[in-house]
Amino acid sequence: MPKNRPYLFYELTNSICSTCLRKVEAKVIIQDDNVYLHKHCFTHGPEKVLISTDVEYYKRCREFIKPSEMPLQWNTPIKYGCPYDCGLCPDHEQHSCLTLVEVIERCNLACPICYAESSPHQEMIRSLEEIDRMLDAVVRNEGEPDIVQISGGEPTIHPQFFEILDLAKSKPIKHLMLNTNGIRIAQDREFVKRLATYMPGFEIYLQFDSFEESALRELRGADLREIRKKAIEHLNEFNISTTLVVTLKKGLNDHEVGEIIQYGMKQKAVRGVTFQPIQAAGRLEEFDPATDRLTLSEVRQMIIDQSGVFKPEDIIPVPCHPDCLAMGYALKLGDQVMPLTGLIDPNILLEGGRNTIVFERDETLKDRIFELFATNLSPSSQALSLQSLLCCLPMVTVPEGIGYDNVFRVLIMQFLDPHNFDVRSVKKSCVHIVHPDGRIIPFDTYNMFYRGDKEAQLEALRRGEDITVL
Repeated sequence: MPKNRPYLFYELTNSICSTCLRKVEAKVIIQDDNVYLHKHCFTHGPEKVLISTDVEYYKRCREFIKPSEMPLQWNTPIKYGCPYDCGLCPDHEQHSCLTLVEVIERCNLACPICYAESSPHQEMIRSLEEIDRMLDAVVRNEGEPDIVQISGGEPTIHPQFFEILDLAKSKPIKHLMLNTNGIRIAQDREFVKRLATYMPGFEIYLQFDSFEESALRELRGADLREIRKKAIEHLNEFNISTTLVVTLKKGLNDHEVGEIIQYGMKQKAVRGVTFQPIQAAGRLEEFDPATDRLTLSEVRQMIIDQSGVFKPEDIIPVPCHPDCLAMGYALKLGDQVMPLTGLIDPNILLEGGRNTIVFERDETLKDRIFELFATNLSPSSQALSLQSLLCCLPMVTVPEGIGYDNVFRVLIMQFLDPHNFDVRSVKKSCVHIVHPDGRIIPFDTYNMFYRGDKEAQLEALRRGEDITVL
């Protein structure tokens, strides 16, 4: 009698060896109710990496795929094959939903975990001319970019910070974000007052990892509890749209997922929470990828178990990159929060909004939700308006009768690294970084191959030389 393997072979893809970064074949297998990436490097041997703890959700992601949206132009040719041709090369399968423009490498923190390896010791501060060229590169690719995020380093310490915002606002960008640790926002009320003048279409992407000193010291190297409290006070005062951004490390701050969501829902300015499991990139002190990493499915289950608001049907894959992005939307009506995503037929997201809202879970919600809409809107236009809300990332356009203040979202944003890297998945990446030379590169591959001196390492790989990642 033939002996069965102890797993189900689900699909085949390509990955990279986490030691030498060479492309290797990889099997996706289902074993013991988990999903693993099993790969073999002929030099460094086998690797088995956990990529999902929810088999059914992993399979469901294959159903949340929409036709790829392309940029207006490509930036590099196909020469070496993915992921060595970024980008964006014609083999990529998604335009830029969100593009980061890094304006400075210096930071007023030296976080033990930082994908960009920023610190007070870094010197690079980009000129307005260089930043202008980088913004123009995004516009050339996108026409009217959905979201551009001013990032760093810590962008608020750039000596020409407000000139950068003015420059970005002069471009045809639909939604502008500021990625910040919140220190200047906490310490300078007049600075925040001036930020409010950039509303609407402007949002703060605020680092907010924990309520506990020990977790903050391990992740950020400092006790930032009072800084976070004061920053939120200032943002609430001027009602500046804010997303709380939580870097999650297994066993450190993952028990706070629900508490942070509940806290965010009570803040006037907070429009949602984004959870980002640690990517094995950049500076990683006290981090073991074998024991400290979290999968998207684990974070999704934490939201369901801890939030007291979202049910499994409320946290769904994002169609443009379902492997690495999951989202849930809710409406805030005074003290009441009503999950919204589970009420929407998925075909609205996948087929252009031809279907209307379904209210199978709670028929009584129907009247409450439609009270928020203008009475002269037809059901079809209501559905189409909701479609503009239920995109993969926050948008400015909202339905008539409802303000952006009423929307609350949770987003899980998992980035690929040399351990869980999947070529099939990275081709769908829609979060990109602008290289100073104008290339638009997926966040995942930028941190592995294209940041700073890593490009020299990549060139060695392209020449067929052996390298070892430290």
